Amino acid sequence: MRSVLMVAEKPSLAQAIAKILSKGNCTSRKGLNGACSVHEYTGIFQGQTVHFKMTSVCGHVMSLDFIGKYNNWDKVDPAELFSKAPTEKKEANPKLNMVKFLQVEARGSDCVVLWLDCDKEGENICFEVLDAIQPVMNKGSARSVYRAKFSSITDTDIWNAMNRLGEPNHNEALSVDARQELDLRIGCAFTRFQTKYFQGKYGNLDSSLISFGPCQTPTLGFCVERHDKIQSFKPETYWVIQAKVFKGKESPLTLDWNRVRVFDREVGQMFVNLAKTSRDAQVELVSKKEKTKQRPQALNTVEMLRVASSALGMGPQHTMQIAERLYTQGYISYPRTETTHYPANFDLKGTLKQQTNNPFWVEEVKALLSTGINQPRKGTDAGDHPPITPMCAATEAELGSDGWRLYEYITRHFIATVSQDCKYLQTTIEFSIGTEAFSCSGRTLISPGTDASIPVHINNICQRNYVTVESGRKLKPTNLGIVLVHGYYKIDAELVLPTIRSAVEKQLNLIAQGKANYHQVLQHALDIFKRKFHYFVDSITNMDELMEVSFSPIAATGKPLSRCGKCHRFMKYIQAKPSRLHCSHCDETYSLPQNGAIKLYKELRCPLDDFELVLWTSGARGKSYPLCPYCFSNPPFRDMKKGMGCNECTHPSCQHSLNSLGIGQCVECDSGVLVLDPTSGPKWRMACNKCNVVVHFFEHAHKVQVAQESCDVCDASLVAVDFNKTRTPLPASETQHTGCVFCDPVFQDLVELKHATMRHSMYRGGGGRRGGRGRGRGRRGNAKKPKDKMAALAAYFV
Repeated sequence: MRSVLMVAEKPSLAQAIAKILSKGNCTSRKGLNGACSVHEYTGIFQGQTVHFKMTSVCGHVMSLDFIGKYNNWDKVDPAELFSKAPTEKKEANPKLNMVKFLQVEARGSDCVVLWLDCDKEGENICFEVLDAIQPVMNKGSARSVYRAKFSSITDTDIWNAMNRLGEPNHNEALSVDARQELDLRIGCAFTRFQTKYFQGKYGNLDSSLISFGPCQTPTLGFCVERHDKIQSFKPETYWVIQAKVFKGKESPLTLDWNRVRVFDREVGQMFVNLAKTSRDAQVELVSKKEKTKQRPQALNTVEMLRVASSALGMGPQHTMQIAERLYTQGYISYPRTETTHYPANFDLKGTLKQQTNNPFWVEEVKALLSTGINQPRKGTDAGDHPPITPMCAATEAELGSDGWRLYEYITRHFIATVSQDCKYLQTTIEFSIGTEAFSCSGRTLISPGTDASIPVHINNICQRNYVTVESGRKLKPTNLGIVLVHGYYKIDAELVLPTIRSAVEKQLNLIAQGKANYHQVLQHALDIFKRKFHYFVDSITNMDELMEVSFSPIAATGKPLSRCGKCHRFMKYIQAKPSRLHCSHCDETYSLPQNGAIKLYKELRCPLDDFELVLWTSGARGKSYPLCPYCFSNPPFRDMKKGMGCNECTHPSCQHSLNSLGIGQCVECDSGVLVLDPTSGPKWRMACNKCNVVVHFFEHAHKVQVAQESCDVCDASLVAVDFNKTRTPLPASETQHTGCVFCDPVFQDLVELKHATMRHSMYRGGGGRRGGRGRGRGRRGNAKKPKDKMAALAAYFV
């Protein structure tokens, strides 16, 4: 029997599509990566009985990045990122093992049907999936790749897609590749330069990354522009006159002054006095005029986000999450679309009929169906997806509060698009009171339509360091965000205006349409931004002039902590993100590990460079290790990487290094070594220098040291323990014992394995995975498997 693999973009979509195509008769199992399920059933494909396997990815399989050496900020000139730096595709989320998972499920398949979302990003993911699975699929079939096109998860749409399979669009995928490379090269070049420049000068930026993005930065510009207008607005006091007229016992009628307002109080008082000369209001003119308010155009994503923010009080990200869920569950059509025009074959009447059972709008729907629906207004066909519409009836109980509110809006908007325009009669009455003219107007509804289009402005950004969200979802740019935007305007306004990005998007769309060459468009855009980058670097003092007004020099920030190994003066610890050490005498800044506490480590010094060591501690994870500030940023040995502490240093004799304190191979990860934490007593522990595994042992012991000898079984370093007399597990006359943490029976009841701060029971009752490893690349670099000893270790590591 032939085998057909089908791949959707998300696990929930795979489940929904498989349920429809199998008519509910599929079996399901978890895939090897634990994130994606596989749904299997037997069915008909191209006239043959086949075995279907429906699974999914989790968004993009691959991501674009520079090759290894070009990710070193200190050794690579950011200008090289525009052309010299090669890029490569890497797994977007290595922990998911998505490529391996896809290959396991695709092995032996005869063909594949791609159910990725039907947009440019979806087309790009199609080819990421194909790159992974085609090498393991069966060969020989004339055609083995099919593309399903759909806009909603309904039985009709899914079966139509299955019966009209096409091919993936390589041009659209290429346009996404081009955008990814542009964003990577441009964003990284500007981000690296301005981050290093400003973090080396100012200590209170409170931002670990001064980021730039071809889309992100213009969006920030909108927010700052609005903020500037608010700040520059100068309110001016004015006066108005209001009159109330009474007729019998009827409620008073409030009139509007035809002069509207005056800005001089004395002049206003003069007009009041003139009006007061008459006790009666004379009707001068009554006019009636029929007016029309147009029905809304079909709904696209931008309008949905605007109304959700203004009328429903829902932020853009939250709105899209709900809309994606409603789409996956089959309640609405695909929620990412720029189109505001229904296609000619769209079943407006059938879509409307589905809403006849909902009590909230049943009367309007039945009236439309009986009198005939109105032709929707002509909108814009962006060539992507149909407008957002309801696909089936729903209740609040099914959707939840926020889900229902968004669904209700989408449904009411759809009903409004096929309704008559709203017609009303506006009546205006002109009055004279003394020498002054007043008026009032009112509206009488003639023919209702559903008002579902609210013209409001929404700015859909919330950068974690550039903008804060205040009450009522108001976006307020931070001081840093304001200074950056003003600085971009001073240097090159096009960096913050949307015009140049819009021009690039038009070129990318030409690639998608097959009308422009991928390489030529990419090179042209990179050449433009490369010139802008060089000009930005040459003109950075223009932005720096704004920075120095708003932020403190790094030399004036922080508190003295440890001594510099070059000048032996105290360096200042700057706690604001990113935390770092700065020597004002040498004018050098040294990076530190983040998200933890830093303090001086016993005034001990690094034997390589004479810098005082500091101790990093993470209270949340129960881990700590010393580090040399200079070695942390400048690895002393070829086998070390930037950002390593003493617990990973391969110095052969330093008392703080891995070679002196390493005990054995981590019992969980492949590359880590369990290293003694000499500061942890009396609650002694060793921690993996790669992952979050922490082993607590020998609580209340007086002293714990790593011995020079190795275990004969697993080659781990032996540990010498000096127990307190009142808490020794040894005979009363003994307080000292040296043995292997992994193998010595004396230590078995004194060891507890934890993962971060949680108890770890992964190995309870099972065989161990690996033995201890000696101290890195020293004399015990190649550890032996401890055989059944690891099973014993696993039994009491709980």
